[in-house]
Amino acid sequence: MTYSIRSLIPTDLPLVLALNNAAVPAVNELDADALAALVEHSNLAVAVVDDDTSDIAIGFAILFIAGAEYASENYRWFSSRSTDFLYVDRIVVADGHRGQGLGQVLYDAIFGAARRLKLSEVFCEVNLEPPNPGSLAFHGRLGFASVGQLSTKADTVVVSLLAATV
Repeated sequence: MTYSIRSLIPTDLPLVLALNNAAVPAVNELDADALAALVEHSNLAVAVVDDDTSDIAIGFAILFIAGAEYASENYRWFSSRSTDFLYVDRIVVADGHRGQGLGQVLYDAIFGAARRLKLSEVFCEVNLEPPNPGSLAFHGRLGFASVGQLSTKADTVVVSLLAATV
């Protein structure tokens, strides 16, 4: 199979919502209105698709640049330290499609976008509590390193704040 990246389109949103909410607690749960607002205000929102069925998103990423009107605690932490970044708010690959290189395809597109925007770093976070060791290992292979930790959601979630040079 071959995979491509394309922009999210309105007809993707119901499936993207289901993918997002199936990935909880690695990402926070959303409702349809919150997802639509997130995509609308993002700098970039992309889907990874199988080239044979390009109308079906099997993964997605939603990204912000510095200066966005975005209330995320994690995004605000990064924003307080830099103005030269692309922030991965969420990246999800559908269950059943993991382990096929789709995360790498999405991150290739993310780093490509950061280069086109002439940004120096890509930021993201991965849960330490509840633990997400697979994601930590994956991001480490991509060159991400921890630049801090943050406790959020009334201390129910602890994240490792990660950065990679573009």
